[in-house]
Amino acid sequence: MPKKFSTQNLQFKKIEPRIPEFIWNTSPRFAKLADSKHIEFDIRSLDPGRFSFPYHFHRASEELFYILCGEVTLRSSEGFQKISQGDLIFFEEGPLGAHQLYNHSDAPCVYLDIRTKFGIDVCEYPDSGKINILPFHEVFESNSKVDYYKGEEQVMSKWPQEIIRKPSES
Repeated sequence: MPKKFSTQNLQFKKIEPRIPEFIWNTSPRFAKLADSKHIEFDIRSLDPGRFSFPYHFHRASEELFYILCGEVTLRSSEGFQKISQGDLIFFEEGPLGAHQLYNHSDAPCVYLDIRTKFGIDVCEYPDSGKINILPFHEVFESNSKVDYYKGEEQVMSKWPQEIIRKPSES
């Protein structure tokens, strides 16, 4: 069944992380209200002199911004460019889809943020070397990458010896 959401008299919730440069405002979670299974969508408002989320890209999610009013500067893998009312910006998965907004203007920039969701996503932050496992928001430093088999050298000791055949018995 179609679900209609009015953007008139929209009430924004201020999101205030510990770093004041990243304060932004968001609408109610429309996708949750719609019981959406594969997309998330919100309307966000970015005040003058503020940044959106830290510069990032997603491994398993595409994202689309539609600028409803105002203007901002977009930082992407291609550099910096001004975007404004009526612009539609698509971000692909992976490093080429990296993005961040900065409101360089004197007025709020309001935009629709649409994202695909198919279970777990990994969000990477190139500037700070972090990875975020979404939707759990478990954040790790990416410089701790290890070999896939690290710590698996003693696998035979985890199994009952009567089950394990020695490599020379094959």
